[in-house]
Amino acid sequence: MNMMQRRFRQAESEGVETVLNGGAIVCDPSGVFYAPGERLLVVSDLHLEKGAAFARRGMMLPPYDTAATLALLSGALDRYDPARVICLGDSFHDRHGAAFMPAQNREALNALMAGRDWTWIVGNHDPEPPALVGGQTQEEVTVGPWIFRHEPSPHPRPGEVAGHLHPVAKVSGNGRSVRGACFASDGSRMVMPSFGVTTGGLNVLDRAFAGLFAADRARAYVIGLSRVYPLSFASLCR
Repeated sequence: MNMMQRRFRQAESEGVETVLNGGAIVCDPSGVFYAPGERLLVVSDLHLEKGAAFARRGMMLPPYDTAATLALLSGALDRYDPARVICLGDSFHDRHGAAFMPAQNREALNALMAGRDWTWIVGNHDPEPPALVGGQTQEEVTVGPWIFRHEPSPHPRPGEVAGHLHPVAKVSGNGRSVRGACFASDGSRMVMPSFGVTTGGLNVLDRAFAGLFAADRARAYVIGLSRVYPLSFASLCR
């Protein structure tokens, strides 16, 4: 099973309901966060047009990442039919991605956005509003008990939901190890997995995550092939 097939199979598996800063959410196996009480879907680090950005720098990657990422997002939108969507930054791999997006992909994106309140949070890869697409652009936004931004704040901030770090978790046992993308949370704040189909990941035990979560409550909601597995950080390995 190749990486693309794995992502689409995971997206059809079972999510997990939990509570974040007092509000009910679903950690969906596609990698999106859904808040049913707000009809809100949140997605992070799409990195659209990554292949094209690499090509502009002379590094050839297959140019199919945008279409595949949008197809995966379309499935999540069909599943929940949200009224509002927030994209937590690095939605495009660089500041030229939206302007240079092929017409077919732009039309697909516009179709996903149609009829929805759509917010782009600025990221380090895309610090400006995306060209030629709709929606509003903000540094951060508050909805219900949550604050949405791209990079996690270094200090405790209840309700914060961020991206940027591309969290993954690794589990070992019986002579083998398994590594997967995850939602990282302690019930107060969360760092979301990257959604783009060609993005990498950073182990949640890396020092970049140090101090973000209460150690005794830190959990990785690991995306598996059949469901999302809540695991304590204490059960993970590097």
